[in-house]
Amino acid sequence: MLVLSRKLNEEIVIGGTIVVKVVEIRGDRVRLGIEAPPATAVHRSEIYDAIQTAGLSDASRSESSCGESSRSESSRSESSRKDAGR
Repeated sequence: MLVLSRKLNEEIVIGGTIVVKVVEIRGDRVRLGIEAPPATAVHRSEIYDAIQTAGLSDASRSESSCGESSRSESSRSESSRKDAGR
């Protein structure tokens, strides 16, 4: 495993097509932004494990890829959490 240190707004490039950026650091939580080609599925590990357990194919990719729909949903979800914390 490669272990790297990054500061806020710094990036890591993987394979020339995937960019991982540190977008926020709050306490012990780090928010990462991931830019990847549309054909590349990007999941949190617990979601990936659930997909594998359920035996779902790559058809689920469109739901959680780096496309605009997942970005919008993620933004709405983050806004809801912020509002709930007020």
